[in-house]
Amino acid sequence: MDAEERQRFAALAKAVADRRDQRAFSELFDYFAPRLKSWLLRQRMPAGEAEELVQEVMVVLWHKASLYDPSRSSLSTWIFRIARNRRIDAQRRLRTRVLDDTDPALQPTAEIAADAVMENEGRDIKVRAALAELPQEQQALLRAAFFLGQSHSEIAAATGLPLGTVKSRIRLAFGKLRKSLQSENE
Repeated sequence: MDAEERQRFAALAKAVADRRDQRAFSELFDYFAPRLKSWLLRQRMPAGEAEELVQEVMVVLWHKASLYDPSRSSLSTWIFRIARNRRIDAQRRLRTRVLDDTDPALQPTAEIAADAVMENEGRDIKVRAALAELPQEQQALLRAAFFLGQSHSEIAAATGLPLGTVKSRIRLAFGKLRKSLQSENE
């Protein structure tokens, strides 16, 4: 690619960035898309995935052309760098999708024995009774933290309470629960 062609591509990218010039984008697409696909195929990427990645890269060009700086690199270098990074990301995603059949998390859980079910139900009844003894305010904080899965910061934002107050009230509620459950077990 000669200097004149580099300048022309830089000008087309600027037109896309400044005015969303569809003609300029079309010209860039027509030039770079087949070259990107060919390069990706040489990288041993399946044809369908290569086409998808080319589309992704060209969408990045359309939306982020303003980030291209002609003083740092040629447009082709910038576009191929995006393609390279997206290809690497795609390979990483593919690797993480492979499931291990022996993973314990993927195995069915064993049935719980009847005596364990009864024991768990008894414990649940005791915990519910101990929770009912707490003040409503502390019950609401525990419900938000453990049943709704909210962080202490989220609870503070939702209730308008200071973060330290939320933490100390939850800690106080736990202390009361522990004391109540220990006295029942004695």
